[in-house]
Amino acid sequence: MTTQATRAVGVDIGGTGIKGALVDLEGGSLLSERVKVATPAGAEPDDVLAAVQTVLDTLGVTDADIPLGVAFPAIVKHGRTLSAANVADTWVGFEAEKFFEDGLGREIHFANDADVAGVAEAEYGAARDVDGLVLLTTLGTGIGTALLHDGVLIPNSELGHLQRANKSSDFEHWAAYSAVEREQLSWHKWARRLQRYYSHLEFVLSPDLFIVGGGVSKHSEHFLPLLDLQTPIVPAVHRNNAGIIGAAALALAHDGGTDASAAAGDLVAETD
Repeated sequence: MTTQATRAVGVDIGGTGIKGALVDLEGGSLLSERVKVATPAGAEPDDVLAAVQTVLDTLGVTDADIPLGVAFPAIVKHGRTLSAANVADTWVGFEAEKFFEDGLGREIHFANDADVAGVAEAEYGAARDVDGLVLLTTLGTGIGTALLHDGVLIPNSELGHLQRANKSSDFEHWAAYSAVEREQLSWHKWARRLQRYYSHLEFVLSPDLFIVGGGVSKHSEHFLPLLDLQTPIVPAVHRNNAGIIGAAALALAHDGGTDASAAAGDLVAETD
């Protein structure tokens, strides 16, 4: 039976959409329908906060006693966003966690979106019980990455921004799923770009497993078989819900006081 102590709300803010749900953290499953609203044009803090409030109102989870985790496309240290990927530059150096806590009138836990997806896959998905180095990549508007070593998250890797040799653009701009939409690439043409990207990651990191997340992971049969890698590569179990589930898991860990929260807390290395 799901109790109050094993429930949390996860909200995943992306460049195009903001998604949220109530999560059962015993099994890593959604207890409610997933609510999604469009990310406001320009993605300024006040507008994003209002959109998150709309998601919470729609879910009917405005009770401050339920832990809330928010995933965001930026480097996040001590509640401050240090970068801005596909959102307004206002977020750079911004006290985001405090801003949301003040605006929502409740405590929250604010974290990088790819990192929380990694936590979800480590606790409930494709990275569970996998030893060694696991690299999760989220292929969407950009490329987010999460590094896990023996199930422990190493926060704030930004491996989508690796530079391509002798090129002015990074891999994120060239190989994210947004490039497929922008340039109308076929699966085969996109796979050739992904091949270059994952081969480079394979060379510099020697991972034991790649996990591919983001919304496009539900179509993984169209592009993963086209890749030729030494490292196994699999779709994320929780696909586009991983950010919601991971944000909720970290929120409960941040809230503390239960076996579930302690387990989630053990998933994050104390590097910052």
